[in-house]
Amino acid sequence: MSSKGEHQTVPLSVLLKRESESEKIENPEILHGQASQSKKGEDFTLLKTECQRAMGDGVATFSVFGLFDGHNGSAAAIYTKENLLNNVLSAIPADLNRDEWVAALPRALVAGFVKTDKDFQAKAKTSGTTVTFVIIDGWVVTVASVGDSRCIFESGEGGIYYLSADHRLECNEEERERITSSGGEVGRLNTGGGTQIGPLRCWPGGLCLSRSIGDMDVGEYIVPVPYVKQVKLSTAGGRLIISSDGVWDVLSAEVALDCCRGMSPDAAAAQIVKEAVHTKGLRDDTTCIVVDILPLEKPSAPLPPPKKAVKGKLKAMFRKKHSEASSQSDKEYMEPDVVEELFEEGSAMLSERFATKYPLCNMFKLFTCAVCQLEMKPGEGISIHAGTSNSVKLRPWDGPFLCSTCQEKKEAMEGKRPSGSNNRTLLYHLPPLQIYGTKKILEYPFLVFSVFR
Repeated sequence: MSSKGEHQTVPLSVLLKRESESEKIENPEILHGQASQSKKGEDFTLLKTECQRAMGDGVATFSVFGLFDGHNGSAAAIYTKENLLNNVLSAIPADLNRDEWVAALPRALVAGFVKTDKDFQAKAKTSGTTVTFVIIDGWVVTVASVGDSRCIFESGEGGIYYLSADHRLECNEEERERITSSGGEVGRLNTGGGTQIGPLRCWPGGLCLSRSIGDMDVGEYIVPVPYVKQVKLSTAGGRLIISSDGVWDVLSAEVALDCCRGMSPDAAAAQIVKEAVHTKGLRDDTTCIVVDILPLEKPSAPLPPPKKAVKGKLKAMFRKKHSEASSQSDKEYMEPDVVEELFEEGSAMLSERFATKYPLCNMFKLFTCAVCQLEMKPGEGISIHAGTSNSVKLRPWDGPFLCSTCQEKKEAMEGKRPSGSNNRTLLYHLPPLQIYGTKKILEYPFLVFSVFR
């Protein structure tokens, strides 16, 4: 995906042109399976392999796989499962050809995630959910994620690739800095006498994630803006594993892949869940989706050659695009011309995520809200760049634009909405033996502490 010493992405148009100029390559066969063991009943999945979209005079198909790991109830996970795909597709302009449609996906995914969060919060329900959302179009895989569920891919050649982000506050310093600069507090649970326990959490609310859909009671700096990664696979294909944290808290990527090698997707998903539960017991909902992406002439779940060693995980996921670079260890294990990176962005700032360049920017309607797709008259919208350092360099008609309610949402996520009092005393219900296994601790008894801002 990148050569030694520098990070490069391959333009989508170049890859698709390269493919079209060679002998036509058939789309892969998509086989999938899922398994789950439930503790709280808050994990939900979406599996659709025959989604259709208009393309020229015909119809093209694509596949969608989603995992929604809810917390503090199942309402957010259910709502997101039922509405996210439609919100993403509504953000993609009509009448695009295949390469334009694929290129528009990253921006549409951001819009779809934010609209879903905004609409759910309008229902005044306090639950939240992580999301790992995968769209497969031909040999192009696009993954958008918030929270701590993850998606990994093992290519037919044996390389392992991390296609999602882990938004736990415990492991991401940049996300911690973003939250504190927006007015949130990050710290461990203080049980009195200076004793701190459990993972880092965001206060008020006690959420240990920096990004999710829902969670309106925690604060708007817990944002729904997803990390998005898009790759083009080689025609050798490979295997995707999408799992909730109930799996990844116990199993490494290598162990998860090894324990189900040679199995069908259904059997593989069941084996991964079994391994995770056997290791530490059923402490949380534990869900796994396995997707095999195969050349049509090859059998299901082929045995790949020996894996290339994975020496590290992505360490620079959340940096701005101009400074993003894979870690040195990533460069050592990623093979060129096996899985080619088309797009990667993790910024939480909408002004950066919607600032698409020509010709992509011209695919989207100028006077349509970039988030909710509301049609606006010229002069009604608010530039996505309003209030940013770039705004002085832009002309008044430079878009994209937001409607007034989506602009309010943007300002809240950036910590620009006025906060309440400087000293809050919060009451939480908390049985001590359940602290470590929950993302959110609002619903547990008998703990009073203060949050100072």
